[in-house]
Amino acid sequence: MFTGLVMGLGEVAVIAPGSGESRFTFRPLFPAPAWIKGESIAVNGVCLSVETFDTLSFTAYASRETLRLSNLGSLCRGNTVNLERALALGDRLGGHLVSGHADGLAHIESIRDAGASRIIRVRFPEEFSAQVIPKGSVALDGVSLTINHCGSGFLEVNVIPETQQATTVGSWKTGQTLNFETDLIGKYVERMLQAWKESPRESRLTMDFLRENLG
Repeated sequence: MFTGLVMGLGEVAVIAPGSGESRFTFRPLFPAPAWIKGESIAVNGVCLSVETFDTLSFTAYASRETLRLSNLGSLCRGNTVNLERALALGDRLGGHLVSGHADGLAHIESIRDAGASRIIRVRFPEEFSAQVIPKGSVALDGVSLTINHCGSGFLEVNVIPETQQATTVGSWKTGQTLNFETDLIGKYVERMLQAWKESPRESRLTMDFLRENLG
């Protein structure tokens, strides 16, 4: 589990592809913590497991499914990525709950300045629209952002200067593909409502019931 508050930036040092899968070596561009073998690291919002590590880098494997649902497969050596270590019990939750399991890909439709901030509009698959609400949260390439405006298949976020400097957001361009994850709680709410819609229960609250019990 993650928060969408990026720990720092990392550089893609090595990519070893094979049979539709890839093994990456990432070099953190900040004082890295003591990694633990098998721990979870979000790379551009995608949860990967640390396989090997040293004081300068760590390696992680991405399966065929991970590459299909995310933009990790389009990474090149030298690219910069957002890195976040998994949330520990008792840590501050400054962003929102992020699972690290991308729902799919979103595409930047437009970027415009708003003072020192940037307003970024993205398009995403319309089937996720019910999980996207104004002033709700979304993770784009692993960055927790507040939704300012949204509609069927699109949303807008306002990105402050600090976020632009501390993450890859500052280098985003129109047309770029981003990893997209909707709010975890919204997913469960939609799933529960869907089950109710598919088999609604007949209410016992009728006029006859009220007359018999309130008369």
